[in-house]
Amino acid sequence: MNALVPVIANKFRGHFPGKPLLVVSPGRVNLIGEHTDYNEGFVLPGATDKAVVFAVLPRADRLCHFVSRDFDQEFRCELGEFHRSPLRWPDYLQGVVDQFLKAGHRVGGFNCVFGGDIPIGAGMSSSAAIEGGLAFALNVLFGLKLDSLALVKLAQKAENEFVGVRCGIMDQFINIHGREKSVLKLDCRSLAYEHFPFEREDLRIVISDTLVRRELASSEYNVRRGQCEAGVKILRAHDPSVGSLRDATLDLLGEHRAEFDPVVYRRCDYVVRENIRVGEACAALVQNDFAVFGGLMNLSHAGLRDDYEVSSVELDALVEAARRVPGVLGARMMGAGFGGCTISLVEADAVPEFETRVMREYEAQTSKAPKIHVIRIEAGTHAVEDV
Repeated sequence: MNALVPVIANKFRGHFPGKPLLVVSPGRVNLIGEHTDYNEGFVLPGATDKAVVFAVLPRADRLCHFVSRDFDQEFRCELGEFHRSPLRWPDYLQGVVDQFLKAGHRVGGFNCVFGGDIPIGAGMSSSAAIEGGLAFALNVLFGLKLDSLALVKLAQKAENEFVGVRCGIMDQFINIHGREKSVLKLDCRSLAYEHFPFEREDLRIVISDTLVRRELASSEYNVRRGQCEAGVKILRAHDPSVGSLRDATLDLLGEHRAEFDPVVYRRCDYVVRENIRVGEACAALVQNDFAVFGGLMNLSHAGLRDDYEVSSVELDALVEAARRVPGVLGARMMGAGFGGCTISLVEADAVPEFETRVMREYEAQTSKAPKIHVIRIEAGTHAVEDV
C-alpha cells in the first residue's frame, strides 16, 4: 500500500467528520512510443508506484471543499459555480466536477483531502493522476456506474476544457486502466488496448530529470505535427488509405522519398519506425526478453535525437551516462523533448552505482545535479482501505 494512505486519511480526520473513501491514483511512465500518439499510432505506458492519494466523502450541501496536503492550501467552490484559481491546482479538480455536471450526472457537494509523491515536472503526469483519481472517487461515491473509458474521457476533457491543456488521452487512459506488473499497449486511434507482462522483480525503471524545463516543446511540437501532416498528404496522394502515419509503411515511404523535403522525410521515417518498435517491444515482453526491449529503447532515443530532433544536450548526456553503467539495459528520453526526463531500464543491483555515476557525470558536464527517481509498475486508480 502507498505510504501516503494513512497520512492522507489522518489529515482528512483532522479537517472533517466521517470515514472517507480512500483512492490511490498513479502517475505514469511511457516505456516506448514517443510522438506516435498524435499520429494515431501506438504507445506503451505503465502506471507507477508514485501516486496521488485522495480521501473523499459527500456532504449535505453543494459545497466542494478541497484540501491540498502538499501545498498546505484549501479551496472551496459551489457546484456549478466554478472559476479559475490563481492557485492553479484547484483547476484540475474543478474541471472534473464540471465535466460530471455537463454530462448530466448527479453529484453533490463533498470534502476532499489529497496529496501525492509524483515528482512535479518529471513527465509522470501528476495532472492526470489528480483528474483520474477524483473522477474515480466521485463515480463510486455517487453511484454513477460510469465505465472506465467514460472516466478516462471525462478526465481528459477536464484538462482540455477547464485547465486549457490540449493533452492526448494516454495519460488518463493508463491512470485508469493500469495493472500491477503489466504495461499497456494503447492504439491511439481506436483506443483498443492490451496488457503485456512486466514482471521481472530484478529490474527497475529509473527516471532521471535534466532539471531543464521544456520551453521549446510546445512550439516545436506544433512544427512536428505539421511536418507529419505534410508527409501524410504526400503519401495519401499515392495511397488513399493512408489517414495518418499510423497507416504508412517503410516501403511506401521509401518509394516516394524523392517527393519529400529531407527534414519531413526524417520525421515521418522516425514515426513509422517507432510504431514498429512498439510492436517489437511487446513481442519481447511476451518472451521476457528485456535485453531486446532495452535495445529498442536505445533505438528509440537515436531516432528522437537524430531524425525527430527533439532531444537536447542535457537529455543526451543523461542517456549516455546511463548506458555506461553496467546493468543498464536501455535508456532514452521520455516525453515531448528539449528537456524533462530520461527513462532507463536498470538491473536492481546496479541502481546504487547508476545513481552515483549518472549524477557525477551529468553534474560534471552541465553543473546541474539531476533528480533521480526509482519506480515500479503498479495498478491503475483503485480504492483502498485505511490501516
